[in-house]
Amino acid sequence: MGASPSDDNAFVRSAETKCGGQRYKLTSAFANAGRGLFEAVRTERNLRIDACMALVAVAFGFALHIDMSSWLAVVICIGMMFALETVNTAIEAVVDLASPGYHELARKAKDCAAGAALAGAFASLIVGCIVFIPPFVALIA
Repeated sequence: MGASPSDDNAFVRSAETKCGGQRYKLTSAFANAGRGLFEAVRTERNLRIDACMALVAVAFGFALHIDMSSWLAVVICIGMMFALETVNTAIEAVVDLASPGYHELARKAKDCAAGAALAGAFASLIVGCIVFIPPFVALIA
């Protein structure tokens, strides 16, 4: 039985509530999103690594006095990695739910989701090199 949109614990709504024009509370949506991000950070090693790397990047940014465009690039990379890793986590959870046993399509979905996170990590590494190497070299030269 579907949950009513007034139920603060309900996130997945029934077809009746969606078609009936009932809205889900915005505060509940933000709370659930925050819970999802916290859960991903708590349970996913790679997301914790990303969080540590984000802190390192921010520390380097302050230490090297990077300019506003560089800060923008760093912030976009941090946000992109958190988004990619949480989507990867969500895809893995849904695939595990839908296909508890091995299936080639389940493997493909999980590998592709992980590949997206890897592509984002490589892009972030390149941005980090572009942003941080020149001011670091200038500092030690």
